[in-house]
Amino acid sequence: MKPYSVLLYYQYVPIEDPQVYRDAQHEFCVNNNLLGRIIIAPEGLNGTVSGLIEDCEAYMQWVKTDPRFASIDFKVEYHENHTFQKLHVRLKEEIVNSDLPVDPLKQTGVHLEPDDFKQMLKEDPDLIVIDMRSNYEHSVGKFKGAITFDMENLRELPQHMHEIEHLKGQGKKIVTYCTGGIKCEKASAYLLDQGFDNVYQLHGGIIKYGLEAGGEDFEGKCYVFDNRLTVDVNQVNPKVISTCYVCGTPSDRMINCANNECNIHVPMCEDCGWKMEGACSEACKCVPNKRVYDGTGYYPRKSDHYTPLQGLKSFKKSTKKADA
Repeated sequence: MKPYSVLLYYQYVPIEDPQVYRDAQHEFCVNNNLLGRIIIAPEGLNGTVSGLIEDCEAYMQWVKTDPRFASIDFKVEYHENHTFQKLHVRLKEEIVNSDLPVDPLKQTGVHLEPDDFKQMLKEDPDLIVIDMRSNYEHSVGKFKGAITFDMENLRELPQHMHEIEHLKGQGKKIVTYCTGGIKCEKASAYLLDQGFDNVYQLHGGIIKYGLEAGGEDFEGKCYVFDNRLTVDVNQVNPKVISTCYVCGTPSDRMINCANNECNIHVPMCEDCGWKMEGACSEACKCVPNKRVYDGTGYYPRKSDHYTPLQGLKSFKKSTKKADA
């Protein structure tokens, strides 16, 4: 057994005391040697952390002792060491940036468990599967035959509704999916709000599907937001669907460009990674003071430098905008 756990989780639930809960989360993680990113907002909790198995077990038990999170669903993977370099516990207006005018506590797509989704893929040839992730995420891996959008984040979803407008009124089942399920809570609700029917969402997302159903028919790898960058999902019929950004050979190895001003996420084979010093182009390779490539292509973002006071100011500022 690998000694470290990686937890992925979220729950939409009203939090009347987000600052107090942020401080409690931060204190517990510090005291239990957990690293990662946690977002707390008035609408709920969203997080991914890593730590020794026993420390992650203690964290899961602690979170669930709060009645608001008694039913939270933790996706648990295992790794050789920490998958994060720092701990960030932030206050935000939303637990996933969307700006979509929906409330998943009032309406959302029907939750579909991994085994049920797997069966539906086999039995329903008219099933419509829609990827709700960013373009760089589905470039390295997606479900076979899934509809994808060329969007950088979920806020752009309304701009792509015309691409699936023809699916309305056909009676076909529509299943949305994302990495861990959180984006689909609002994305599926938005589809319902826009007049789509028979809308489902893959509960727990790609990660849970891989853990519980073997990942069949997920092609490529799943992009994750830690220093692994991608993880294997399909244990049944895996396939590489991406190619190296530089040389075009098949590669599902993702990097962030070493030029901090660029920082695009692209597939890049190991040879090109070293040859380009982690940069996506010759122009980025020649930029002075680019980040030092260590063979992984993962770098903490500048915005990761954070203090609780900065988070509180940001949260208050966003709240004032929302009230205006």
